[in-house]
Amino acid sequence: MKKVILTAMAALLAASLFAAKPKTIKVGIINNDPNESGYRTANDRDMKATFTKKNGYQASFAYSLKNDEQIAAAKKFIQDEVDYLLISAAGTSGWNNVLKDAQDAGVKVILFDRTIDAPSSLYEASIVSDMAQEGKTAVDWLASQNLKEYNVIHIQGVMGSAAQIGRSGALDKKVKAEKNWKIVTQQTASWNAETAQQIVQAVIDSGKKFNVIYAENDDMAKGAVAALDKANISHGVGKDVIIMGFDCNKWALEELLKKNWNYDGQCNPFQASYIDQIIKSGKAPAQKTVIMTEKGFDAAKITKADVDKYGI
Repeated sequence: MKKVILTAMAALLAASLFAAKPKTIKVGIINNDPNESGYRTANDRDMKATFTKKNGYQASFAYSLKNDEQIAAAKKFIQDEVDYLLISAAGTSGWNNVLKDAQDAGVKVILFDRTIDAPSSLYEASIVSDMAQEGKTAVDWLASQNLKEYNVIHIQGVMGSAAQIGRSGALDKKVKAEKNWKIVTQQTASWNAETAQQIVQAVIDSGKKFNVIYAENDDMAKGAVAALDKANISHGVGKDVIIMGFDCNKWALEELLKKNWNYDGQCNPFQASYIDQIIKSGKAPAQKTVIMTEKGFDAAKITKADVDKYGI
């Protein structure tokens, strides 16, 4: 009897040793350059912390601010037979063909951060910010300041990106609708602080009147402020120029706390846990599009607790 029990135990031990290990999930992650902004750095860090070997993944990463380079990376990941393709698209258009290729190859696609112009049948889920709502929230806040006239320097992000389209669209609509709203200049700085500084410096040198800087990310707002500081132009709460940014970098929210800036719109970079849950569940979510919860912060109301909680 004792021999039988020992034999059974040995068999169970052998079975446990040779049991099939859980399949490692291969993911190809296509993102924008992590040096693009504080937002992107936080987003990339979140992805790398989630899609790890310990968590059951074999992850490969590709970075570019150009659509054609991202699409080329997607094609390579499909050839490498990844299980999932995760995409934060540099631009909204041009993705249909490669997404069809992925579908034909049995590769599941999940969008994160940004939307694209493609049929929803070509991807499993979309975990994104509502960029148009971000823009509307910011423009509604600006309208609530009840200025006699709005002379706006509009510094745009990478043209054609979902963030640029959404944040620009809200302002363009308001300017078109209101006689006392005017765009002094509207140029892209491609998320870059130095380029934004040059744009604002050129307006200062031209002598054109302005009282609002609407920058589509925090880094460009910082560059704009550098030009104002150089010219001794006051900015912030109760000062000559209203400063608006997006992304809620901690240092930017601290500028609001100091009343040097006026407004910052949140763009939530933490999508990885949502994607991980979808992949591990093995099925697409009931609601294909998941919109991240986001706020807008007013320098007159922000607290240190807000900075600590929402700063990235």
